[in-house]
Amino acid sequence: MTQAPTPTADTVRRLVRSLLKDASAGAGPEVRPVAESAEPATWWVGNRHVLRLAPDREAALRQRRELRLRDLVRPHIPAAVPASVAHGEWTPGLTYTLDALLPGGSAREHDVSAVGEADLAALLTGLREVPARQAETLGVPRTAPRSLEALRRAAERSARRLAAADEFDAGRLHQLTSAAAVQLAAQPGTAVLVHHGLTGDHLVVSADGRVRGVLGWAEAIVGDPAEDIAGLALAVGSPAAVRAATLAGYGARPCLRGLWLARCDVVVRLAERLEGRGATPLPELRVQLGHAWEAILLERVTELREGEEEE
Repeated sequence: MTQAPTPTADTVRRLVRSLLKDASAGAGPEVRPVAESAEPATWWVGNRHVLRLAPDREAALRQRRELRLRDLVRPHIPAAVPASVAHGEWTPGLTYTLDALLPGGSAREHDVSAVGEADLAALLTGLREVPARQAETLGVPRTAPRSLEALRRAAERSARRLAAADEFDAGRLHQLTSAAAVQLAAQPGTAVLVHHGLTGDHLVVSADGRVRGVLGWAEAIVGDPAEDIAGLALAVGSPAAVRAATLAGYGARPCLRGLWLARCDVVVRLAERLEGRGATPLPELRVQLGHAWEAILLERVTELREGEEEE
């Protein structure tokens, strides 16, 4: 198989000049990689666009699917979805999309306000309203719900390693018993379109805490809505995620399932990172750990009642 060329600043400049009329003369807009890496695939283009280059055939397939999915999703959610100014192939078989930049920061830069939680609720509601069959017709895969019991067991092993490293109190996982994991299993017939990547970087948040846009649709699936509740728990904190999901009409089971998916996931990922695996920076994982393990109102009420009984 032919090795794909490594994208460089010159590659990006030449492509941009062919796509933007105001870049055809002179040096054109400044281009710089969004993240420093050996083969950067995402580039800022001036202050109005972002260029994403698919680095391999699988990524190109996801990108083509993502462009079609964004058009399907757009009428259903109030937050902005990126629009492609131009798209095509940057090298034979590998695609690109030049997207208009959505104004705002990320959920890592700005806290989500109470009104922003309503925006998140509208996002979850809109995802549920997208016809799942239409999404599947576009190539969005249907994915079976994960086993919370299997994840619980993996998290218990990871929690012991984190406790030895003084990173986490392993006893906190005892709240999720084997019986509870079974009770929180996903119910049949509940599959919806799932963004599956609601990270802090993919939520565009304004300075006043409103959620103005949602990026990163390439990993979308048709499956368990608790996965998006889990993503929000890691990105904005468990209380905000559960409040948003409740506003969206989700009951206690998917909310608690999402909460525990997030908690177990981040424990496993942090342990892996301490062992030298994974790419997410440790500081980011520690922030996610704090977000996921924030107590929700139901837990606080339970703790209060237990304390009253002891007195």
